[in-house]
Amino acid sequence: MNSLNKTFLPTKDYKNRNWFIIDCKGQKLGRLATIITTLLKGKIKPHYSPSIDVGDYIILLNADSIIVNEDSKHYIVNHPGRPGRSLKIKKVSECLPKFTIERAVKGMLSETEKKRLMRRLYIYNDQNHVHQAQNPIELDISSFYSNPQFSGDVKLVN
Repeated sequence: MNSLNKTFLPTKDYKNRNWFIIDCKGQKLGRLATIITTLLKGKIKPHYSPSIDVGDYIILLNADSIIVNEDSKHYIVNHPGRPGRSLKIKKVSECLPKFTIERAVKGMLSETEKKRLMRRLYIYNDQNHVHQAQNPIELDISSFYSNPQFSGDVKLVN
């Protein structure tokens, strides 16, 4: 048997999860949510397989200083459909930052992934967190979108 044709697939017992710290200060909600979902699913790992959960844990700091587009009108509508309950409409910018980030990340996950992966996301409104024992790795999000393809600048080509 040729050893070059063997593919490594991690099993369910394969525990190699990292802890990442992301500082949300001055970050845009949508860009941050795409990075979070990528890390939660484990798509940055070389042994990623969609059928096997190899995702990481994420700690978000300074969630209250996240940038939400104030000009566009984003609303959250809650209509429980029960007698005596009324329709509630809130602006996204007026909601709690933890709720806003969770809602954005959940919208990017499939139904089967939501419960399982959201347990690994920890959101804090300040710099203090209780996960020093896990030796988290600090990520600089500004370097993720240094590619001109992902930046907000539009370049016209003649």
